[in-house]
Amino acid sequence: MGTRVTVSLWTEHEVDAVRAAAIVFDEFRRVDDLMTTWREDSDVSRINAAAGGPPVVVAREVITVIQRAQEVAKATAGAFDITVGAYRGLWKFDEDKDGTIPDPAAVAARLPLVSYRDIRINLARSTVQLRRKGMSITLGGIAKGYAVDRAVKLLHQQGFHDFLLQAGGDLYVSGRRGDRPWRVGIRDPRGDASTPFALVELEDKTFSTSGDYERSVIVDGVRYHHILDPATGRPAMRSRSVTVMTKDAFTADAWDTALFVLGPEKGMALVEKLPDLEAVFVDAQNQVHVSSGLKDKVRVLRPPTPGI
Repeated sequence: MGTRVTVSLWTEHEVDAVRAAAIVFDEFRRVDDLMTTWREDSDVSRINAAAGGPPVVVAREVITVIQRAQEVAKATAGAFDITVGAYRGLWKFDEDKDGTIPDPAAVAARLPLVSYRDIRINLARSTVQLRRKGMSITLGGIAKGYAVDRAVKLLHQQGFHDFLLQAGGDLYVSGRRGDRPWRVGIRDPRGDASTPFALVELEDKTFSTSGDYERSVIVDGVRYHHILDPATGRPAMRSRSVTVMTKDAFTADAWDTALFVLGPEKGMALVEKLPDLEAVFVDAQNQVHVSSGLKDKVRVLRPPTPGI
């Protein structure tokens, strides 16, 4: 999944903890094998290879993740759209990173291939079809959240209730740290990764962040990053980071990306309407915006660091 997975268990039984962590890592590998685009035999790669052709039979879990992605796409008028996979190979921020910026004409040429409306799902046959040749999906903005929730369930089944589970920007906080809630930080988008600009205490919640700092390159004084605006095919520029708090990582993973693209004005208006969803934005001007449900819970230690 192109990220680090960390499990922190509050327990006196080290052997059981190591065994449980191994089960978690195996589950992440299993989900990755189904949903990655870095292997030709994954379900997602097979869907992409058949674009414009017949439907592809895939695992029910893949259908579940694509369905959730489609729900968020509809709720945000396409701000979250898994068909941005069509831009792969133009923007290079992953294993293929080389610091180059694609020609605007090349980006524009792929815009017609980006539309969540052109994904067809047949639940009865467990198939997915991309309507046009050249289309491509990526579950990079949602699959980690699904995997986190799967792993949380497995840890609970193993008898663990007090732990932290993190996959990249997706963090699930379960139970307590002894007799206190877990204390987690919101990363400063332009500061040191180990020094948060805000703190919050949590129990049994997801705290998921999308930021423009994880996979990015600065060229001629402009930061280009991996979170693309489906409407333009270029990096979304209204936010520096968005942190979402909700009950499950599956929801948080998709919504933090969508809200990042929308920016604080449109994004916060949606957050205030949605049940069990809260957010903290750091906008393009480095200003912090906190949703009403978090104002008494988030402690802002200092302003985020300025910079490109």
